[in-house]
Amino acid sequence: MTLAKVLPVAEVAACCHPLTHAPVSDEGAVALAGALRALADPARIRLLSIIAATENGEACVCDLTEPLGLQQSTVSHHLKILVDAGFVARDKRGTWSFYRLVPGSLAQVAGLLAEVER
Repeated sequence: MTLAKVLPVAEVAACCHPLTHAPVSDEGAVALAGALRALADPARIRLLSIIAATENGEACVCDLTEPLGLQQSTVSHHLKILVDAGFVARDKRGTWSFYRLVPGSLAQVAGLLAEVER
C-alpha cells in the first residue's frame, strides 16, 4: 500500500513544507550567538533597562552599582561586555565613564531572531 492511498494528498503536502528562504548563514549565526551571549545575564539586562530609563538616556557607572547591588568592578565588567557587543556606548569624562544605549542595537537582535523564525 502506498502513502498516497493511506493519506489524502493534502495531508501529505502539509507535512513537507518547502523551503521559502535560506537558512541562517554561518556569519549570521555567529553574530546572533555573540549578541545573545552578551545579553544572557540578568545583571546586563538590568543595566540596559536602567540606562534606558534614565532621564537623559545615559548613566554614570557610579549610578549603576547601587541599583544592582554589585561592586563597581563587577558592574564595569558587565558594561564592558555590553560595549564590546555594541549595545552600549561609553563616553569618558574625567575619571568617570557614562554609558548610553546604541540606537537600534536591540532592534537588530530582534531582526536576527525574526530571520531565524521565518
